[in-house]
Amino acid sequence: MEEVNHTSVSQFLLTGLSDDPKLQPVLFALFLSMYLVTVLGNLLIILAVSSDSHLHTPMYFFLSNLSLVDICFISTTVPKMLVNIQAQSKDISYIECCTQVYFLIIFIGMDNFLLSVMAFDRFVAICHPLNYTVIMSPRLCALLVLMSWLIMFWVSLIHILLLKRLNFSIGTEIPHFFCELTQFLSVASSDTHVNYIVMYVLSALLGVIPMTGILFSYSQIVSSLLKMSSIVNTYKAFSTCGSHLCVVSLFYGTAFGVYLSSAVAHASPRYLITSVMYSVVTPMLNPFIYSLRNKDVKGALRSFLGRAAFGL
Repeated sequence: MEEVNHTSVSQFLLTGLSDDPKLQPVLFALFLSMYLVTVLGNLLIILAVSSDSHLHTPMYFFLSNLSLVDICFISTTVPKMLVNIQAQSKDISYIECCTQVYFLIIFIGMDNFLLSVMAFDRFVAICHPLNYTVIMSPRLCALLVLMSWLIMFWVSLIHILLLKRLNFSIGTEIPHFFCELTQFLSVASSDTHVNYIVMYVLSALLGVIPMTGILFSYSQIVSSLLKMSSIVNTYKAFSTCGSHLCVVSLFYGTAFGVYLSSAVAHASPRYLITSVMYSVVTPMLNPFIYSLRNKDVKGALRSFLGRAAFGL
């Protein structure tokens, strides 16, 4: 096909999860349900934390930010997919595609940073309890979150600026249900070596550094727990990390699955399934993990829902 500059390409085609017309209503109902559950679950976490003064601590401040990021993360992809299914269309404009790529990079990176910061918070709480309030001051917590946002805004902007130099062919199909950076690069009809180099370098830095921080924090936590003489105190200390460990395992497990499946084939069914797990299921499960395993969150949710019901 003829190569044209991106300014002449007004739209792409998203192949979606299936071309079977009989599956479209099922997919619409399934993803609409998961989207609503995700938004409602994470919104309840934010409202419960903000309404309960006992939860105005660094750990729950970071949890609220994680819930906000998860809402934004799933809202970047699923609504467009639902619109396309309902309209029986596969079109997505060039601007919409770039916008999805831009915000997906930001929110994935924010998930990564917040999980690392939450691990650091648990490390300070368990290993340095006497200095916890001094170290994890409100100013430091706000600064950590703000710096994470600024870093991801600039990293994502770099990728978008590099995308603008690429050429695409008319009628280009993206073998996915949303625009992902690797998918975007794979369908370009011009040289993408610079894009891939920048992507791998930045991904390595932004992936390895937070993961190293998580591993270091938990190595120190385990070391401190082994030194505790009281089994009750050990269990209590470790229980505060349980929810975070589950979320970390889910996030990095699905991310690793996406990476392995993409190494085989970007358009393979396995890749699409792991992408659904990574981009839709993980944000949906996070509020359940924290609410089911955390007595403080469950108590705050019951109190908030009780006040809401009484108010109605």
